[in-house]
Amino acid sequence: MRWATFRNALGEQRVGLVEGDEILALGPGVTILSLLGDDGERLAAAGEQARRDPSDVLRLDTATLLAPIPHPLSVRDFYAFEQHVKTARQRRGLEMDPDWYEIPVFYFSNPAAVFGPRSDVPMAPGTQQMDFELEVACVIGMPGRDLSPDKAGRHIAGFCVMNDWSARDVQRREMKLSMGPVKGKDFATTLGPVLTTPDELEPFRKAKAFDLLMTATVNGEEYSRAWLAEIYWSFEEMLAYASRGTEVVPGDVIGRGTCGTG
Repeated sequence: MRWATFRNALGEQRVGLVEGDEILALGPGVTILSLLGDDGERLAAAGEQARRDPSDVLRLDTATLLAPIPHPLSVRDFYAFEQHVKTARQRRGLEMDPDWYEIPVFYFSNPAAVFGPRSDVPMAPGTQQMDFELEVACVIGMPGRDLSPDKAGRHIAGFCVMNDWSARDVQRREMKLSMGPVKGKDFATTLGPVLTTPDELEPFRKAKAFDLLMTATVNGEEYSRAWLAEIYWSFEEMLAYASRGTEVVPGDVIGRGTCGTG
């Protein structure tokens, strides 16, 4: 299933199942977050209801798409593509740190600065080097604590595209102080256009992820192309680390970090 959060022509925020070029909407007041909390049964039941008796049906291209989870509980972003890490460190004259292969590190971003897939995003104050990042994220559907990688997958409600916008000049200054990223990151994160449930991607399973092509274009020009299966740390491994000594909850967003060419 593919789920969208959107505004209709009346400006109402709604949720619906995406089928082809249509959205089969659920009734007012339903959010994707309200359909989470278990291992996917509630979301699946809502999908069947949308197919059987939609509250409204509208063309996908007439809806204003929002982030699937407009107000996530938290946003963690990992550093999971080896090529990206190597490239970033080489540009700073650094070798790979052996600990990167032992610890799937992440930072917390700002859940109050999440934007939809077609929304304008603000420039970070003080930046002259605004940059995009091509990522995929998962959304937590079921709470858990101290998860093991072999059990963490059950806690994933779905996946979506993520753009972790970056103010590179601000970020570089912050990182020199051994703290951050802070204002170089927390001004905008784009999620969407849809939340895709794990069963849709399972046929593409390869290595530690999925055999899916990732591309990014700016003004029609392609700048980035990579395969999701090239990831070093799996979503399950990252989720297990995120839950170590704490609880992950429905609505948490886990980003995998920028792909190698992102």
